[in-house]
Amino acid sequence: MTRPLRMRDTAFRIVDRSRASAYYVDHESQPARMVEGTQVALPPGVLRFAPDRLADPDSYPSGGAGMAGTAGDFLKFLEAVRTGGAPILKSSTVAEMMRVQVATLGAANPGSGFGFGWAVLVDPTATKSPQSPGTINWGGVYGHSWFVDPARKLTVVAFTNTTLAGTFGAFPNGVRDAVYAADK
Repeated sequence: MTRPLRMRDTAFRIVDRSRASAYYVDHESQPARMVEGTQVALPPGVLRFAPDRLADPDSYPSGGAGMAGTAGDFLKFLEAVRTGGAPILKSSTVAEMMRVQVATLGAANPGSGFGFGWAVLVDPTATKSPQSPGTINWGGVYGHSWFVDPARKLTVVAFTNTTLAGTFGAFPNGVRDAVYAADK
């Protein structure tokens, strides 16, 4: 996937640690430095973090929770999806990925279903979102979020290094709202 899109800074491990940012976690008054074994409540359970995993050449290359890269590289991937998939996916595959496969994501994400790999917005009113129906979005617990609105031809990536603030809530919603305010 990364070679055809020339995603040179994306891999299952970090080779040059000096190019990687430090990890932070939400804390009472300001983010705190994340350490190995940091735990964050995310009901109904707890997330346990292993921030040094990507620098370990012996760690398992997990596609669901283990790639690292730059916002620019990830933007290349999402733009390929938004524009039909070439050169990495067939357009029919992308169409199926962007279709709701599971009807609801529940109270945590009202108005959205789940496609193959991300949330798919069905009802913008239910989510109080300016996004178009069919917008896909997701985020990673280490602090990134993104969305693709094919109807408006928008692809937006926000990489932070703070969990969970970069993933849910005020920051990603503020980025989204600012983008749509500027798009009017």
